[in-house]
Amino acid sequence: MHVIDDETLQTACKIARQEKWAVIYFKDPTKIPLEIVLASADNTDGKIITIVKDIQEAEIVLGVLEKGSHGVMLTPNGIIDARELGQLCRKANNLEVSLEELEVTKISHIGMGERACVDTCSNFAKDEGLLIGSYSQGMILVSSETHPLPYMPTRPFRVNAGAIHSYLVSSVSQTNYLSELSSGHKVLGVNCDGKAREIVVGRMKIEVRPLLSIDAVSQSGIPVNVIVQDDWHVRVLGPGGKVLNVTELKPGDKLLGHTAPSGRHVGLPVKESCLEK
Repeated sequence: MHVIDDETLQTACKIARQEKWAVIYFKDPTKIPLEIVLASADNTDGKIITIVKDIQEAEIVLGVLEKGSHGVMLTPNGIIDARELGQLCRKANNLEVSLEELEVTKISHIGMGERACVDTCSNFAKDEGLLIGSYSQGMILVSSETHPLPYMPTRPFRVNAGAIHSYLVSSVSQTNYLSELSSGHKVLGVNCDGKAREIVVGRMKIEVRPLLSIDAVSQSGIPVNVIVQDDWHVRVLGPGGKVLNVTELKPGDKLLGHTAPSGRHVGLPVKESCLEK
């Protein structure tokens, strides 16, 4: 079906409700007609495939109305387009990161330094945050500011993430330093069950603050560290979604985190000798 005007749009809506498959081309660049078709066919058994011109449009189409077209059809210019489209479609499905319990071993007040808040273009859920760590071999799940505070309103789009040297899990297979993120970068929001989603950074907010070092260890003995702002309103997440104020942590407390093979180059895992301490 080619949607070129209101009449053909209404026909496309009817087809999408009645047929098992509907392959639709939209003449105009606006995604409003696609939204109308998706809404019209909601709660039906039909599948909508949208014809796209390039990978960038495919990414947009797969996210329309938070659920997107069921699929996309692309005429690729080469094998790279086919590979990138496959990666994009896999990414549109549910992402997961393996989480495990970590045990706090040491808390240290270490003085002043620069910490970064990651302000995103999305609101986090109450059991959701970012995986942050000083070492590539392990990160701690730092909570978003979705939980009430006594002296300021919540910032559900923000994670007070940690010191600027820290690693942040930005995709299932890659990390970034907090210091190198900026508006438009993508990071991985992770909840306490390990379910993950791609989130866009709107702004990085870096300021000098007192810092707190949190040392922990995994059940297999992997040391993990995160350095965060030394203030009660900064929180990390524990098993079952428990919200823990960092200034009240003590040895023996349980946190949620992620461990991975040590050693990274430009954010990608690499098998080489690498000592972090």
